[in-house]
Amino acid sequence: MQVYYDRDADRSYLKKKRIAVIGYGSQGHAQANNLKDSDYDVVVGLRAQSPSWAKAEKAGLRVVPVAQAAAEGDIVMMLVPDELAPEVYASEIAPSMKAGKYLAFSHGFSIHYRFVRPPEEVSVFMVAPKGPGHLVRHEYTRGAGVPCLFAVHQDPKGDARQVALAYASAIGGGRAGVIETTFREETETDLFGEQAVLCGGLTSLIKAGFETLVEAGYAPEMAYFECLHEMKLIVDLMYEGGISEMRYSISNTAQYGDMTRGPRVIGPETKRRMCHLLSEIRSGDFAREWMEEHANGRSRFRQLTEEGKQHPIEVVGGRLRAMMPWLSEKRLVDKARN
Repeated sequence: MQVYYDRDADRSYLKKKRIAVIGYGSQGHAQANNLKDSDYDVVVGLRAQSPSWAKAEKAGLRVVPVAQAAAEGDIVMMLVPDELAPEVYASEIAPSMKAGKYLAFSHGFSIHYRFVRPPEEVSVFMVAPKGPGHLVRHEYTRGAGVPCLFAVHQDPKGDARQVALAYASAIGGGRAGVIETTFREETETDLFGEQAVLCGGLTSLIKAGFETLVEAGYAPEMAYFECLHEMKLIVDLMYEGGISEMRYSISNTAQYGDMTRGPRVIGPETKRRMCHLLSEIRSGDFAREWMEEHANGRSRFRQLTEEGKQHPIEVVGGRLRAMMPWLSEKRLVDKARN
């Protein structure tokens, strides 16, 4: 595996090109602002009633309707949610996809599962920061960056790889490292990580631990601190130095409990279930299920979201976090701004 940096990217491939960023959510706001601050010609495409329109204009960006942005852009970066991408592409983007254009994504979902099918004469690439957009923006503003993946799906002009590397460098990825992959590999590993470990696995483990302590008669506040609040301390240690460095930092008692009891909680049965999740991702079953859920009004999605908000760990956590005002200082996520 080769890692590329700013020195490997030729940013002249972005010069004299207008970059249309479609969407101004977490990734959209980060990439548009990073590109602007890197002195590139950026236009943001949003629907007329988008609440993000004013946010983007306040940041000093030019904002126009999606179809206009797609028509103006030499590079069209699709940063709308996966479930909206097929509709947005078909109605607003596809009419402008002519030879010489570049269509870009930060997640391979729409291309890999063929929900979006660009014409063969259009270059298609991906630049996927390995972190949420708010972190991508935060790291860029302090002179650092978030590692990125990049991939090429179609390359009729023969320069999509160079353009993708230049784009990754322009949003700060070249400061941290850029790794080449494929749309398939990025999509399937990303979905698996989200479902089995980072989001689904982690939140389910936290809630199960909280419930176990509370049902055994311990105070919910104690359960919150032990199962959720202190998670950041452990994750930060692993983030900085891996699992071994985390174990070096904790007590011998904690380390012995980690190594002997952890595998009893997350064991062979868990891995078998993970394999089943991966098979659903690789077959496209999960992608089809999610797109059908969206098409049918997302009733299950909304129900599960509300149930999650009402879980006791959220109620207790909200009260405890209010006692720690420093947590809200310099937050990465500011809904009024980004």
